[in-house]
Amino acid sequence: MLDNTAPLPPEIARRRTFAIISHPDAGKTTLTEKFLLFGGAIQMAGQVRAKGDARRTRSDFMKMEQERGISVSASAMSFDFRNYRFNLVDTPGHSDFSEDTYRTLTAVDAAIMVIDGAKGVESQTRKLFEVCRLRDLPILTFCNKMDRESRDTFEIIDEIQENLAIDVTPASWPIGVGREFIGAYDLLHDRLEIMDRADRNKVAESVKITGLDDPKLADHVPAELLKKLREEVEMARELLPAFDRAQFLHGAMTPIWFGSAINSFGVKELMDGIGEFGPQPQPQKAAERQIEAGESPVTGFVFKVQANMDPKHRDRVAFVRLASGHFERGMKMFHVRTKKPMAVTNPVLFLAADRELADEAWAGDIIGIPNHGQLRIGDALTEGEVLRFTGIPSFAPELLQSIRATDPMKAKHLEKALSQFAEEGAAKVFKPMIGSGYIVGVVGALQFEVLASRIEQEYSLPVRFEGSNFTSARWISGDKAEIEKLVNVNKQHIATDSDGDLVFLTRLQWDIDRVTRDYPGVKLTATKEMMV
Repeated sequence: MLDNTAPLPPEIARRRTFAIISHPDAGKTTLTEKFLLFGGAIQMAGQVRAKGDARRTRSDFMKMEQERGISVSASAMSFDFRNYRFNLVDTPGHSDFSEDTYRTLTAVDAAIMVIDGAKGVESQTRKLFEVCRLRDLPILTFCNKMDRESRDTFEIIDEIQENLAIDVTPASWPIGVGREFIGAYDLLHDRLEIMDRADRNKVAESVKITGLDDPKLADHVPAELLKKLREEVEMARELLPAFDRAQFLHGAMTPIWFGSAINSFGVKELMDGIGEFGPQPQPQKAAERQIEAGESPVTGFVFKVQANMDPKHRDRVAFVRLASGHFERGMKMFHVRTKKPMAVTNPVLFLAADRELADEAWAGDIIGIPNHGQLRIGDALTEGEVLRFTGIPSFAPELLQSIRATDPMKAKHLEKALSQFAEEGAAKVFKPMIGSGYIVGVVGALQFEVLASRIEQEYSLPVRFEGSNFTSARWISGDKAEIEKLVNVNKQHIATDSDGDLVFLTRLQWDIDRVTRDYPGVKLTATKEMMV
């Protein structure tokens, strides 16, 4: 991650593009809110499960997200903090949406891992961490909910080190826990941070001190807690590695901050950490070559498509991560897949569900391009060069069900809705060779509910899902003649996906073994690279 390339233009160098990952309920959406609050982007933070018309959180805009209090689709937000421009991508914490999260992580340069002080490392955190590990993403850790009863600090750090096989270095150390939690000691800057319990939206007060022996500490910290703090910090400094930025940038070490997002505590220090230590926009890989952020031609790739962000207008927004250059509104971009020019006249920057027109954007930024279905996940936009960005995966679904419109006259509408969701990446849609109707494949069961609810709301089309004989799907590739033979003999198993690629629908592992045995020239794969 550290190299000797020329320094980036100042506008690009000040960008920090990152995602927040966590298990559901660890406080990720609250943390996102506080980021926006301190970045001056919103005046008052909301709560995920707000009562009635109380303020809803800004980053959850889908009706179902607001009702259930979970984030379902990844949203992107840009705001300034100190001298930095933060591009924050919020990801769904729920495991049923892991594919959306996976793709989102291809568009960021670092990740913040939020863990709950009482629960430690949970299953979904582990999964998402593995994805970060695959891409060697630098990770900053925030241990949340320290104002509730939580586990011993050393125990939490040990668990992260053991479970995730990564070195942990404390950036701050909590003072007290649960009701006694009064703040934290900033180990990187020798500062005492005191929490204000009276006003949840107020930034903690900082007291500048010179080391842990400073007599001023006694004015702010009760004697018993101070004694414990001094002992623990001394132990931590002996037992745990010191912060090493090179190790952090290589994804081998994570600094950890302790705080309480709901009380706005520890959040500002974490934001300072991202600004000070986080990576600048990183090079992006394409099949043809590596693209450096400082190159002057503009390039970017679509990592997410969101349909109907504004239900009043049947619009779709393609989220584009700019990989290089200085983009200006109105630019003519070359759409590599269709080989056609595309004038980008109304690009938007996001502030949660609010958007504003983007007159310009730089490498590292995430812009939204409203379109009517021209842009798909994996598409590349350049100033003429043919590039295909790599590493944006599509996964075989783990659950398959057939779908019917409750009103048979509306089958055509259903087809339109399904193709929209397939292009958005919200589900896989397969058209079997035999029989009418469609089979929908998803990674997690909750996605069926989300789809049914969105189809009803956005298309006024009630649908029902029914069990299918098939349990999984595999993409077919290999020798043309053998594929033809396979298709002719197994028509009842064959379908096409929304891109027109052939898919083998399976009931049992035995089906896959049989194809591998009988058709050695054919390959069945569980992932498809979304390179177009």
